[in-house]
Amino acid sequence: MKQLKNKISIAIIALLTAIVGLINLISAVTPASPTRLAILQEIYPFEVRAGSHIFAAVSGFILLTLASRLLRRKRVAWLLTIALLIISIAADLLKGLEIEATIPAVVLLILLILLRQDFTARSDRPSMAQGVRVLIGALLFTLGYGTAGFFLMEKQYTREFSLPQALRQTLTIFFTTDNGGLEPTTRFGSFFITSLYIVGAATVSYAVWMLLRPVLVRIGGTDEERQRASQIIQQHGRSSLAHLCLLPDKSYYFSSDGKTLIAYVPKGRGAIALGDPIGPSEDLKNAILEYKNFCALNDWYPAFYQTLPDNLNLYKSLGFKAVTIGSEAIVDLHAFNLQGKAGRNLRNALNRFNKLGYRVKYYQPPIADEILDRLKFVSDEWLEMRQGSEKRFSLGWFDDRYLQSCQIATVETELGEIIAFANLIPEYQLNEISIDLMRKLNLKEHGVMEFLFVCLFQHFKELNYDSFNLGLSALSGLKANRESPRLEVGLDYLYSHLNHFYNFQGVHGFKEKFNPRWESRYLIYPNLAALPDVIVALIRADSGDRLWDYFKPDV
Repeated sequence: MKQLKNKISIAIIALLTAIVGLINLISAVTPASPTRLAILQEIYPFEVRAGSHIFAAVSGFILLTLASRLLRRKRVAWLLTIALLIISIAADLLKGLEIEATIPAVVLLILLILLRQDFTARSDRPSMAQGVRVLIGALLFTLGYGTAGFFLMEKQYTREFSLPQALRQTLTIFFTTDNGGLEPTTRFGSFFITSLYIVGAATVSYAVWMLLRPVLVRIGGTDEERQRASQIIQQHGRSSLAHLCLLPDKSYYFSSDGKTLIAYVPKGRGAIALGDPIGPSEDLKNAILEYKNFCALNDWYPAFYQTLPDNLNLYKSLGFKAVTIGSEAIVDLHAFNLQGKAGRNLRNALNRFNKLGYRVKYYQPPIADEILDRLKFVSDEWLEMRQGSEKRFSLGWFDDRYLQSCQIATVETELGEIIAFANLIPEYQLNEISIDLMRKLNLKEHGVMEFLFVCLFQHFKELNYDSFNLGLSALSGLKANRESPRLEVGLDYLYSHLNHFYNFQGVHGFKEKFNPRWESRYLIYPNLAALPDVIVALIRADSGDRLWDYFKPDV
């Protein structure tokens, strides 16, 4: 009950903040009453009163942007709102003795002070998405400021404006040199035209700063944190995702004893961890609880993507929910062979490409720039063929620094042309090898990837590896597991009906050729109410915030 009351109180404060912002906007475009103006003229020069109008407009815009931050209990938003309200109250009195306009601001100020203990969440990390939203808001606000001003003002110009005329006049101000022939009849009317440019410049400058913040502020872990993470992964990594935790899009949470690592990407309300925490098994429970508290402090929903079955009961005991999101294909290299009817197609592919003079070649790190350039040509054609862009988070992407540190397997013609490649990544404490990027040219000959993988299996079998991980087959294996029945029934429906666009079944069928062992992987999330925010955060992390590219179908 107390938690519900707090949510209602926070919602009221956020709504009241937006209302005060709108009041400031209307106040900024409304001249003071003649009686009050006569009193102020004896005390303050016109420039002071005009400056108060401009401040009211700009503060109104900032309060509108802060309302959503207050709804999420952000501490910095609380501090900024307190400061703006104090100055806004003074500005309302300066520009027209508008005592009635200060009442909502005073009430809001009192509420914010009384509920100060509820605003504890840290600020979100800057992102381009935030900057774009603020930029759109700044442009709309300036347009609204001008339209409201011309519509509400009387006897300030040689003509009065209807609402459509006020909108057109605002646009005319910005796109003509003579303001469309508009002639002010009062000093305030002339000031308002000037204020349009000042308010526009101030709000757009603020928006541009928000756009630049992601460039100026480091996103992801520091070099020192990544070095600490690397040491923990070397000692405790046991999955195909462990190596991907070191890519630069990841931030890091370390348990209080420093032994366990959680690599995550924060997007909006979600903080999506890649895989399970990495560290000693006895520290796992404590690390999950600490991460949960850490996310609460930042007003994030904690989630874990592609977790192993081993820790499913632990997550549930800590209040989390789980849904199966697919299965990883793992080939037992000790049992792998091309004998008999089951291996005929793979055997044929191997023989055919061998006869054509193709070969698989292995490049050890550091990879030379000349090789990277040839791989880039293959990668670019592959991306163009898919009509998409690089995915991130649970996959690597074509980055010179990343690929230089990996072992690369290529398929090459007799003339040495690279026609396909895959980069290989370790699983540290498991005697298993994994792949990340798999890319090829658009060839007439079919079966080149089958040829590559058969050669990989044979190669690493000779090196005494136990298994080869082919990665996640999304949305596969849902019928066999009903950990979250309703959700998984829905996901199974998507698997059947979206296959036409995304070829889920084609990817699964390709991996099935190698007779792998299938292991379920899970998405761990706090509760059903948080799931939409978690899904959006996961999509943003996976796409690198290129949502349009994310939803392009695979071909």
